[in-house]
Amino acid sequence: MSNTSPASGFWNYVAECVRLLYWIYFKPFTFERWLRDIHPELKPRDNPFDKRAEFLTNPRLHRYAGQVWWLSAVVPIFAVLLVAPVYTLISGESFNWFQSCVFLVSWFIGRVVDPDGNKNRLVIFLVAVLTIFLAARFLSGEAYDVAFNVARGVAFGVAFGVAFGVAVGVVVGVAVGVVVGGAGGVAFSVAFGVAFSVAGGVAGGVMVGVVLGGVVGGAGGGAVGVVIGGAVASAVGWAWILGVLRVYFWLPELLWILTLFLLSPNGKRVNCLRYLPPRFDELIILPLPFMDVMIVEAYRMNPDAARETINYLITSTNQQKVAAQAISGIAVDILNRCQRLSDIVEIANQLAWIPSPPPKELGIVLPQFLDISQNIQASQEATSLYRQYELLNIPITALRQLGQSLALTKDAHVAVSFGNAAQSWLTILETAQHTLNEQAQQSKEIRQVYIAGNSLDPETAKNRFKGRIDIFREIESLTLSEQPPVLLLYGGRKTGKTSALKYLPYKIQANIVPLLIDLQGAAAATTLKGLAENLAQQIIEAARRLPRKVYLPNPDASKLAEDPFPALQTWLAEIERNNSGKQFLLCLDEYERLGEVVKATSSRAPLNFIRNLLQHQHKWILLFSGSQELSELDDYWSDYLINTRALRMTYLHESEARDLIQQPVENFSNIYEPTAVDAIIQLTRCQPYLVQLVCYELVELLNRDIRRNRREADTAKVTAQDVKEVIPVVLERGDQYFRELWRSLTDSDVYDGRSCRNLLRRLIHGETPTQQDKGVVRKLTRKEILTPEGNAFQVPLVQKYIEQLLEEE
Repeated sequence: MSNTSPASGFWNYVAECVRLLYWIYFKPFTFERWLRDIHPELKPRDNPFDKRAEFLTNPRLHRYAGQVWWLSAVVPIFAVLLVAPVYTLISGESFNWFQSCVFLVSWFIGRVVDPDGNKNRLVIFLVAVLTIFLAARFLSGEAYDVAFNVARGVAFGVAFGVAFGVAVGVVVGVAVGVVVGGAGGVAFSVAFGVAFSVAGGVAGGVMVGVVLGGVVGGAGGGAVGVVIGGAVASAVGWAWILGVLRVYFWLPELLWILTLFLLSPNGKRVNCLRYLPPRFDELIILPLPFMDVMIVEAYRMNPDAARETINYLITSTNQQKVAAQAISGIAVDILNRCQRLSDIVEIANQLAWIPSPPPKELGIVLPQFLDISQNIQASQEATSLYRQYELLNIPITALRQLGQSLALTKDAHVAVSFGNAAQSWLTILETAQHTLNEQAQQSKEIRQVYIAGNSLDPETAKNRFKGRIDIFREIESLTLSEQPPVLLLYGGRKTGKTSALKYLPYKIQANIVPLLIDLQGAAAATTLKGLAENLAQQIIEAARRLPRKVYLPNPDASKLAEDPFPALQTWLAEIERNNSGKQFLLCLDEYERLGEVVKATSSRAPLNFIRNLLQHQHKWILLFSGSQELSELDDYWSDYLINTRALRMTYLHESEARDLIQQPVENFSNIYEPTAVDAIIQLTRCQPYLVQLVCYELVELLNRDIRRNRREADTAKVTAQDVKEVIPVVLERGDQYFRELWRSLTDSDVYDGRSCRNLLRRLIHGETPTQQDKGVVRKLTRKEILTPEGNAFQVPLVQKYIEQLLEEE
């Protein structure tokens, strides 16, 4: 049994109604969330009595419906009682309390007759007709006019009392009713204006209710002509200014924010965040100054409090613009306060909370700063000082380009704010790079300049890429021929195909525009639209990365969404028209991944797009790059790739491999004895990845010995014995490469009843291939595993790995 007294329960109920009225007008977002908690389908505009069937199972819904009824019935009465005396005092006109009270009583009767809204229309009609009839029957003259007004007040009061729900626009209706209604019709104007304006919900019905309330109120006072003329115009104007813009609340809120800003010390403004006007009023229409400034300053002292305030503004108010300005201000402030390289490295972590995509105030500038920060962080993780020095070239180049683009932007604020940060960062990076270079030269250790693993990037790898001149020349000549064929660049894993495509723009004529597309990333798309969008974005980005930058327009997003590949063809044709004299070489790396898209989408639209491109876009040439020949693909590929010229990427020439070993970069000291170089050549068969890997581990070996004082830095040389010593480490570090090679040879690869793996096992155990093994030998020769005779491995390191693998089995 509850211990709550009836009086206490009553006042709790009143408090809930008052809170509900406050939420309706000042906290509509909180109100909406609260309604969803009561019922998942309940919205502020909904009449809760429409869900009467659920009252028994949902007591909170039932209680809310009752509160809605009381608010809609009682609030107009209190509004008139409060506003009418003030209006009379200000205007000096008399107030007809009798007519006003009649309307208010009628309003209340209407709400009692039909609490859930305009269902008993017959009752309403009968009450209205009866009232008007009695007035006409018993009164005449002036008494009739008064009675008719009373009757009309009853009729309208009952009708509209039934018709509308909760009072959301109370203040707007009150203001306009008083302005327009006149002394004789104040009650009618106020009550009707209140009721109608509140009926539309939080925002939608405010203006209509205001205007109609004003018009009818004016009619109630007998001034129809005036209302139709200047009074209506005045009502609409005042309603817009005072009602929709909520000026009567904005003025005290403006005074409040000025007080907070001017009286709070600079370092103490974080304490004011909980008292910002949006904390109490979620629907501020007119802008308030200094809020974003206070949040930015507060972030320096308490980032968590500032982020919580921004999140509140975004999710619980209509102040998203203020939140965006605060985010922009915080980002600019943090970027400009960086003093050391370590500060820049931390930027990515400090600003990770900013939503993606960032606010339009930050545009595409902030993501570029974040990318630069991540590149600097990657450079700091390099294993040698010299490698750190080299990797800083990427962010330094990016900052210079960013500075140039900011100088051309039309937004002066963005140019100044971010331009200063870019220049400051550039100074920090150039100083750090100079210091690293000096430290690297003074270090006793050997510079670690070899890159084993990822493809070589011209910006950082510089002249580490060796040879392939014949490949570049053939690509150039075929591209410029009268009828260019489809080019297929194929070869084993890690033979340098992707690296060659990255260096291609630096090796061919300027009128050829190579655009490198990574189909491994594009194949992640599960829809044709996603694939087309990915291809378009990669083409645009590839053009901007070229040494001679090309800026391409964006494709039509709506057409791309409607029919992706025809839209893509139209876009490529537009690019061709706007760049006369250019030949576009579309390089599709990991082209085999297109087969995955075909399977995932059950559509050959991507391949049809390729065929259409070959047939109709003569300035677009296709280059496919992958590890498989066309004969290894599904049969349907042959229908699309006609007139294909294959270019095989294989081992380096021995002279190129020696150059890579002894002179990977400029001014690199010769650290190899001649026998050591010969041993590396023999062990790797000039396979570029394996050459880089072996040399990398040899430098690491020498540096370990130098640190342990086993060798002198000035005289340390790699010997043939050192090459043998690093073989186990090379096999371990290159495990992914060797294992992938082994996995590509499944026991299901059978030729004349014999499998590739079986033959390799037999060779390891000293057996010799027989005549029946010819088919298997040919396959393993194409994969660059066995010699054409089939009695030896092409790469000794591969043989050593397979021997080790079989021992473990």
